[in-house]
Amino acid sequence: MRVLGLDVGEKRIGIAISDELGITSRGLMVLERKGFNEDVKKVVEIAEQNSVDKIVIGLPVNMNGTYGKGVENVKKFGEKLRSIYKAQVIYWDERLTTVAAHKVLIDADISRKKRKGVIDKLAAVLILQSFLDYLHNIDSNGKLL
Repeated sequence: MRVLGLDVGEKRIGIAISDELGITSRGLMVLERKGFNEDVKKVVEIAEQNSVDKIVIGLPVNMNGTYGKGVENVKKFGEKLRSIYKAQVIYWDERLTTVAAHKVLIDADISRKKRKGVIDKLAAVLILQSFLDYLHNIDSNGKLL
């Protein structure tokens, strides 16, 4: 089972991929946004190249649990992706993943300029890894272990 993780932002899309067993995630790339249809097409191309079964997209839910404009844009992207590439598309709460990614990079003493180039990829890794961890902690009835 290969899973693609996406952190869909206004300017960039961070992309991560799981190992074949669906246990760990690793950063794949950062896609600079060029246009809605072109971006979807590029993600589909990456999914096809990697024989992806599922696509997990970070959902930018507000801290109080409400949905804002960012959620609408991400869902629009996910629905278009689903209509072209026949994989399961899963939306995953991404609250604080970008904050966590910044903290990791700051703790690693990565300069602000270098952080900008990898923050979206690391956020995608965190989104995907939290989803994979969740999958490995539920039983066959969908209950947490």
